[in-house]
Parts: sequence; structure tokens; C-alpha cells
Amino acid sequence: MSGTLNKVMLIGHLGDEVKLHYFDGGNCIGRFPLATNETYTNRQTNERVTNTEWHNIVVRNKAAEICEKYLSKGDKVYIEGRLKTRKWQDDKGADRYSTEIQCTDFTFLTTKSESQGGSAPTPNPQQSEQKPSSTSVSEPLVEDNDDLPF
Repeated sequence: MSGTLNKVMLIGHLGDEVKLHYFDGGNCIGRFPLATNETYTNRQTNERVTNTEWHNIVVRNKAAEICEKYLSKGDKVYIEGRLKTRKWQDDKGADRYSTEIQCTDFTFLTTKSESQGGSAPTPNPQQSEQKPSSTSVSEPLVEDNDDLPF
């Protein structure tokens, strides 16, 4: 073993829709922001304080397509992956850095009825496609012709 570990586990809410970008050869990449919250009580003021941390999530290929299809802004999701820092240059030539979570596994934690705002009746599965309440996908995904995420 190399003696190092780069692993991130997050449970949070999507801050925006999943944005997909397709490349030549059929590969794609999906990006979305994920918000995690820390809540505590300030001992001096006895006031409840909430801090929100934003994470840039990157998911690839079939997993990206699944995320775009089933996730929407506000949905709760478990993300597992590794940290990756990218270096790039802005339009003025200055070096810039972005730290991202390269997603290797995810699980949807929001059910379809929660995503739609509560007490909507569950439709007949033969009438419409249903969003899975808890789906786990690990990289690498095997390419097949099946559109089901599980």
C-alpha cells in the first residue's frame, strides 16, 4: 500500500441542475454544485448558526447521464469520490485553481414524491418512468443499451 488516501464522502443538496458536456467519441462529463451544512449553537449568544460549504462535483460518462436524468436542484444525494485540483489560466493569463470532487459512487436520497414537493400520489409505473428512491452507481460503469440506472 502506498500509505496515502484521497477519499471524500458527502451528503448534501444540489445547488443547481446537472450540466452535461459531451466530447468527441461519445464521452461526457457532468458538473453540479453540492451544498453541505454545519449547524451549531453559539455558546456566547445562544444563537443557532448555520454554515454552508459548497463543493464542485464532477461525474463522468454513463453516471453523468444518470445524474442529469434523475437529479434536480434541491435533491439530497450521497457522493463518494476523491479530491482533484485543476490548474488553468483565465483570460488575463493568470493562473487559477479549482478544487473538485471526482465522483466515483453516488446514492440518490430524495424520493420522487419528495422531489415533487410532498404528497403527490404515486403514478402507475406503466404510465410513467419513476425516479429511484435510493440508487447506487459505481465507476466504471459498464456500457449497455439499457437506460435503467440499476
